[in-house]
Amino acid sequence: MLEPLGVAQVYRTCPTDTFDFEVTSELESLDLLIGHERARDALSFGTAIRSDGFNLFVLGQPGHDRQSLVGSFLAEKARGASVPRDWCYRYNFDDPAVPLALPLPPGLGRQLRTDLEALVEELRSAIPAVFESEEYQNRLHELKQAMGERQRDAVETVRREAREHDILLLSTPNGFTFAPADGDQVMSPDDYEKLPEEQRNRIERTVEELQHKLTQAIRQMPRLAKELRKELKAFSEEMLQSVIDGPIGDLEKRYREERGVLSHLKAIRESILEHVESFQAEQPEVPPEALFSRFRVNLLVDNAEADGAPLIYQDLPTHQHLVGRIEHHMHNGTLLTDFSLIRAGALHRANGGYLVLDVRGVLTQPGAWETLKRVLKAGEIRTESLEQAYGLISTVTLEPEPIPLDVKIVLLGERLLYYLLCEHDPEFLELFKVQADLEDELDRDPRHEAFYARMVATLAREAALRPLDRSGVAAVIERASRLADDQRKLTARHRDLHDLVLEADHWASEEAATVIARRHVEKAVSQQLWRAGRIRERSHEMITRGTMMVAIEGSSVGQVNGLSVLQLGEYAFGQPSRITATARPGNGQVVDIEREARMGGRIHSKAVMILSRYLATRYAGEEPLSLSASLAFEQSYGGVEGDSASVAEVCALVSAIARVPLDQAFAVTGSIDQHGRVQAVGGVNEKIEGFFDVCSARGDLEGQAVILPATNVEHLMLKTEVREAIEEGRFRVFAVSRVDEALELLTGLPIGAPDEQGRFPEGSLDAHVTERLTHFREVVKHARQEERGGDDDEHEEPDDEC
Repeated sequence: MLEPLGVAQVYRTCPTDTFDFEVTSELESLDLLIGHERARDALSFGTAIRSDGFNLFVLGQPGHDRQSLVGSFLAEKARGASVPRDWCYRYNFDDPAVPLALPLPPGLGRQLRTDLEALVEELRSAIPAVFESEEYQNRLHELKQAMGERQRDAVETVRREAREHDILLLSTPNGFTFAPADGDQVMSPDDYEKLPEEQRNRIERTVEELQHKLTQAIRQMPRLAKELRKELKAFSEEMLQSVIDGPIGDLEKRYREERGVLSHLKAIRESILEHVESFQAEQPEVPPEALFSRFRVNLLVDNAEADGAPLIYQDLPTHQHLVGRIEHHMHNGTLLTDFSLIRAGALHRANGGYLVLDVRGVLTQPGAWETLKRVLKAGEIRTESLEQAYGLISTVTLEPEPIPLDVKIVLLGERLLYYLLCEHDPEFLELFKVQADLEDELDRDPRHEAFYARMVATLAREAALRPLDRSGVAAVIERASRLADDQRKLTARHRDLHDLVLEADHWASEEAATVIARRHVEKAVSQQLWRAGRIRERSHEMITRGTMMVAIEGSSVGQVNGLSVLQLGEYAFGQPSRITATARPGNGQVVDIEREARMGGRIHSKAVMILSRYLATRYAGEEPLSLSASLAFEQSYGGVEGDSASVAEVCALVSAIARVPLDQAFAVTGSIDQHGRVQAVGGVNEKIEGFFDVCSARGDLEGQAVILPATNVEHLMLKTEVREAIEEGRFRVFAVSRVDEALELLTGLPIGAPDEQGRFPEGSLDAHVTERLTHFREVVKHARQEERGGDDDEHEEPDDEC
């Protein structure tokens, strides 16, 4: 018979005498990525290569704290990189709907914005002053006076000519008119009628000629006015030129290396000279303030205080948060916008550096994933609304000039999302060619235990917690093995360890302790389990009260305790289940009741098929298996999945066939193959502890035991109460390699080896099984003979096993 496992086999302690420190404050901090060499190499490669499409996808479970791990690495890379350019948007004087992008060396954007603000302030006061100056007013008066004289001279010339012909030019409210003169007075109508007809005809012909000349003179008035306006504008431009040449010229000298700034200053100069009337008319078409607003720049990205390349983490990666937005303001019931209302997105701020995104957030925001791909493929950032991008609106809005993109995108996500994108998005691998796969576990050896101590020291130092002493570090390492479900591994999920150390620090503060010791870590663990344990307690209470029927003593035929694990969020607990089997003569059918009721999963159904093949091969190698059997998880209402109950199911079936009772003090877990070898399963710690808790709640332990696969022994990290019971012999754990070993433990009978004739020793378990199966075969044969009216059974039907 097998010997139960000892305490040393079910728990691997961490000796404290191997540590060369007293408290973790003596240890130096380390880069938490050191344990993830594969991912670190991928990150180094992905950040170094500048070719298109070599963006990164960091794979790992949420417990890795991916953002912190990757962020520290990228921050180091960013510090050593050059500072990217500033980006501004400026007014497009040729097409206001298309603001122009203006790149500048880092820090120059802020300076240009300040200089243009100062220019506007100077022009705001200087331009009105020049038009109010005495020099300008005198020159304006002279021009108007000269133009008035030219207009009067044209009329006076006609007036003088008319006087020479004894005709007067009179001004009336309706214009000018001619009348014959009588000296210096207008001739009366009666006197005019008394004139000879020839003289009257001459006067009329002369008036017609004078009228024509007057018309020509009057027609020259608009041209003269136009010449006056032209002269006034030229003079005003001359005066403006004298005002703006100084400040604009100074800026042109200051920014002589920046072609875009020079182009903007030239456009400012031309715009001022073009809109002279804006500073003269009472209600100009373009008010001065509207004109001045065009001179400023919209500083979109300011890297004046940057130290290296930017590193941006966008926690809400919507379309607008990625590519920016164009804001509007309400004016007289109308939405208006201009280049100054363009706002930067995360891609603008990260341009020239790194942008870190959570892939789940990108995929769940409407249009964000397609936007990100479109930007990466185009190599430029186009700021537009989501409605505009998809053509869902037709209103007039801005179309800013796209900004060239030079950024490394780093996506953080689970492995499932990565492989789903590989499968369903053909563009994904073209844009994200580098995968950085974080390790879930680290080897547990002296080197990694020392590394773990430094990692714990780093976590405590970064969170400003108390240092841990040797016992505290040892407890954390042991807990890390339990989280990894492996004595030879340590979990690499930093978030779980960080939370554990935080809670341990809290309990240390409750005691006013100066360091975190083992008792504080163990209390933190027990409190975590206590807070999450309500469902576990209710479930076990149902077994303790007998609502859920589970036997932990005595013996029973065709009944065994199976072990299952229930997962609720991040908390899992084990629970025993009653598995029963029946056997009677039949045609080789093993009915899986869970599958027939559609409550069994595919893996469980496969496991039942394997165990039925195992039974047929072992006990009816050359004969038909004349068996009709059934398997069921009693009081199971939520479905069954997995193959970890297949060893228990085999044992229940063998017991039902042989009518040999099974010891109910045992619980069984493990999977089998077609040859009866027992295979490893998951959740063995939770399963053992779940059965232990149920047995403890039912009364004093009296040697109850768990049977598990031998390959699972190195996964055991059982809690203190179980280890104490094992050491005292009140609870046992057995490891088996074949299902025969489990049957021997459960039945107390030897399996027995067959002799040369294939007969098993009398009293052995296999002898009971073969005897019963032979009886089943005879019963089936007899029944078939009766059906055929006594005919012989030359053509036996083969077994039809399910």
